[in-house]
Amino acid sequence: MTNEEMQEYVISSIRRIRKTKKMSQLDLSVHANMSQSFLANIETGKKEPSVMTIIRIAQAMDVNPREFFPESTNELDINVKSEIKSEIMDLLKKL
Repeated sequence: MTNEEMQEYVISSIRRIRKTKKMSQLDLSVHANMSQSFLANIETGKKEPSVMTIIRIAQAMDVNPREFFPESTNELDINVKSEIKSEIMDLLKKL
């Protein structure tokens, strides 16, 4: 996953969870102690949130910050398994 894809995933997760919890941007910004315009800029991709900002947003929505990120271990496992399989196949061809 590229940095841009990861950023879009985090942004869409923040927006999706906020809406699921029926919070407006104003509600979230008040609970996270940040300006509504800053939060709007995060949700539109104009600003990239810092780790601390992500933590504050998660706390304000009462969720684990990990919920904003994809299950990277599964994706990594798939990529690693695919690479290992390719290496094994290459070695078998040499026998």
